[in-house]
Amino acid sequence: MTAAPQADAPKTSKAGRNLPAAIGVGVLLGVGLIAVLAYVPRVWFGVVAVALAIATWEVAKRLREGGMDVALIPLLAGGQAIIWSTWPWGMRGAMAAFAATTLVVMAWKLFAQGLADAPKNYTRDVALSILVLAWLPLMGAFGVDMVQQDDGRYRVFTLLIIVVASDVGGYIAGVLFGKHPMVPAISPKKSWEGMGGSLLFGTVAAVGCAQWLLQTHWWVGLILGPLMVLVATCGDLIESQIKRDLGIKDMGTLLPGHGGIMDRLDSLLPSAFVTWAVLTVLM
Repeated sequence: MTAAPQADAPKTSKAGRNLPAAIGVGVLLGVGLIAVLAYVPRVWFGVVAVALAIATWEVAKRLREGGMDVALIPLLAGGQAIIWSTWPWGMRGAMAAFAATTLVVMAWKLFAQGLADAPKNYTRDVALSILVLAWLPLMGAFGVDMVQQDDGRYRVFTLLIIVVASDVGGYIAGVLFGKHPMVPAISPKKSWEGMGGSLLFGTVAAVGCAQWLLQTHWWVGLILGPLMVLVATCGDLIESQIKRDLGIKDMGTLLPGHGGIMDRLDSLLPSAFVTWAVLTVLM
């Protein structure tokens, strides 16, 4: 008796992605973000707030599946408070909301089992909850704060362009030339050749953005580009290690060819802070 034929699995590229789906989703997301930033930049707050709420839920769900009970409700509410407090009060508002949410998380986990019972794994779960709070909404707050600057939409465009250029450069160089694994214990598909492609594409994009979008000195891009590529790569590796710890491939399944929302934000979130910091200091 022969087994029934199985449906063909989605074709993946050498880098492990369903390339047509990844490109299609990436183009749609890119067009949407360009339209928002070009015509209604304040809507960027809402876009980031929704994305971070979904990403927080994805991460919390995965951690809970791994037996780690993070404080989901305070994380969702506090994450929104961090993002929206940035609108009237800038990063001071975001930091105040972060501190307040941290206190709420500690109290929430202390009394999660009721007043009669001592909480279990209190230190671990509080620490993980605060990590998620800092990793997602706090880093995201730097991304929304930039849009309020006089040239804010161009600063956010710079962030997005450099991260995309780094990703594309790393993908092309990795697929064509990748032979020497960079960190095989964490991300086997990343290569030093791919890293070189990321540095080349990201730096060229940053210099171009500095001159033509931000109207500033070209050397600002020469500083920003390599720094952002390094930070974006570290952000990707950090999420890869967390997923390896949890024994999962992706944080979610919402975006075909990409995984979940968090799988697209892993390099953007730390890069948002770096972009904010470098441009604040140098411009």
